Amino acid sequence: MQIGPHVLPNPLFVAPMAGVTDRPFRQLCRAFGAGYAVSEMVTSRKDLWHTLKTSRRADHTGEPGPIAVQIAGTDAAMMAEAARYNIDRGAQIIDINMGCPAKKVCDQWAGSALMRDEALALSIIEAVVAACAPHGVPVTLKMRTGWCAQVKNALAIARAAEQAGVQMVTVHGRTREQGYKGEAEYQTIAAVKAALRIPVVANGDIDSPAKARAVLAATGADALMIGRAAQGRPWIFRAIAHHLATGQDLAPPLVLEVRRALLGHLQDHYALYGEHTGVRSARKHIGWYVRTLPGGEAFRARMNTLESAAAQWQAVADFFDELAQAHERLPQADAAAAVGQGVEAPTQA
Repeated sequence: MQIGPHVLPNPLFVAPMAGVTDRPFRQLCRAFGAGYAVSEMVTSRKDLWHTLKTSRRADHTGEPGPIAVQIAGTDAAMMAEAARYNIDRGAQIIDINMGCPAKKVCDQWAGSALMRDEALALSIIEAVVAACAPHGVPVTLKMRTGWCAQVKNALAIARAAEQAGVQMVTVHGRTREQGYKGEAEYQTIAAVKAALRIPVVANGDIDSPAKARAVLAATGADALMIGRAAQGRPWIFRAIAHHLATGQDLAPPLVLEVRRALLGHLQDHYALYGEHTGVRSARKHIGWYVRTLPGGEAFRARMNTLESAAAQWQAVADFFDELAQAHERLPQADAAAAVGQGVEAPTQA
C-alpha cells in the first residue's frame, strides 16, 4: 500500500475522529498493528490555528511517519493556506475532509456538506493539490457516498478528484443524511474502486476480522479504514491483519496486556492535555475499554467521579488487576454491540 512516496506497512487505517484520534490514540493503534493513522480534522480558519485545541491536534511529537493531517473548511484559498501551514509543521500527507456529518460542521458548508456543491468541492481540491505539489506532499480525500439517498455523487467527485491530482480516496458507505444510523453500504465504494486508478479505501461498520474480509471482497478496496470499532479495542487492527493473512482468528488479548496498554495510553494522554483536561477527556477512553467487561458499568460510574490523574490511573490499574485474577484473557464480547455502547460516540470525519 502506497500514498505518493510513502510505503505503508499494511492497508489497515485509523479513521480521523474528532476528540479521539489525537497523538496518543494514533500511536496506540499503530502499536497494535494499524498501518496508517490520520489526525483529527484541523480547521482552515487562521484565527484558530494558535488555540490550545488546534495546537494539540497538530502535535506529532515522536510520531512515526508518514504524518497525515486532515483539514476542513469551505474556502479554497484558506484550505490551501491551511495545507501549507500544516506542511510547515511536519505534515507529510494532507487529507481533505468531505466526510464529517456533524451539524455544526455542515451548517458552515464544510465536511460532507461540500458534496452538495461539486464545483466548490473541486475548487478546494485543486487549490490544496496546487499548494502541496511544490513540497512533494500527496493529497488524499475522505468523503461519504453523497448528501442523501437521492444524491449519491461520490463517484463523480472521486473521478474529478483523481483528475485533479488526489492520490487516494476514502469513502464512508453512508450519506451525510444517515449520520451513523442504519448500515453502511458498499456498492458505491465498489463503483468508485472500479472507476479509479488511485487507491480507494473502504470505511464504515468494519467491526470484526470477518467483516473486514467481507468488505474487501465486496468492494475490491485497496485498504480498510476503521473508526468507532477501535475505541477501547485498538487491538482490532492486529486481529484483522492476522485473520486476513491466515484465515484464523486470534485469541482475545491477555488482560494484563490490555492493562499495560491502557495505563500507558493514560500516561501519554495526561502528558498531552495536562491533569485537569486529561482526566476528564480520558473518561471516554476508559469507558470504551470497560463497557463490555464484568463490572464495567459500575466501575465507569465510580471512575467518572475521580478528579485526579493519580486516582484515575490507580483505579484503572486496580480494576484490571482484579479482572486478571478471574480471567487470563479479555472476556469475549460482541463487537458490533460494543460499538458506541454506553458512551457517546465521537464525530468521525
